[in-house]
Amino acid sequence: MAPNHGSLLYEGKAKCVFRSDQDEKVFIQFKNSATAFNAIKRAEFEDKGRLNCQISSCLFELLEKQGIPTHYLGVADDCWMVAKKVEIIPLEIVLRNIAAGSLCKETPIVKGTELEPPLLDIYYKDDQLGDPLLTDVRLEMLKLITPEQRSTLENLARDINFSLKLFFNQIDLILVDFKLEFGITHDRRIVLADEISPDTCRFWDKRTSDPEARILDKDRFRQDLDHVLEAYGEVLKRVQGACAKPQKCL
Repeated sequence: MAPNHGSLLYEGKAKCVFRSDQDEKVFIQFKNSATAFNAIKRAEFEDKGRLNCQISSCLFELLEKQGIPTHYLGVADDCWMVAKKVEIIPLEIVLRNIAAGSLCKETPIVKGTELEPPLLDIYYKDDQLGDPLLTDVRLEMLKLITPEQRSTLENLARDINFSLKLFFNQIDLILVDFKLEFGITHDRRIVLADEISPDTCRFWDKRTSDPEARILDKDRFRQDLDHVLEAYGEVLKRVQGACAKPQKCL
């Protein structure tokens, strides 16, 4: 059941953000929509929103306990998260532990190559421009963040990667790569925002070596593989088996 929310603030490809009765708090609805290739490919998967909301909630709580600041406050219902209202920084921080996806299309690095240290890429968050990769000079020219804020973002991203790699390893999942977004709260703190789910991460199942069967993320949709929801459900099952149930918050 949807919480008693206010007006729509923002609708993206996978989530809607609504006002609450408190200026500094919002409700986030996770949609069943699936998109790929900058929304050129679209589909609906019943129950996908619930799976991503519950996975993200568990992982945000895990990171909060480890001292990572996030926008997360709790869950309002199966598909609804309660979060601090933030101003999203228009950058996507991508951490790559193993070569896959666009990295292998843009470089001669072979898929599956372990990257040590992990590669951190920064992209400009703009669908119209195709979310381009930014060089240091371009990032400086855009003046989207200060050097101090950039340092904070990169340090947080690496800390998150370290924590999540250890956690997923314990539940037999390989965290291949993932995308993070950050926001700024009313008191000007930088916090992790958005979501952490099979929509934003590449997960490979350590329990199989089959190159297709091991995929437990949105690559199943991108590559026209079947059992998309089953893959997301398997991730949720393992995450919930290792984490406490997300805290209810209204």
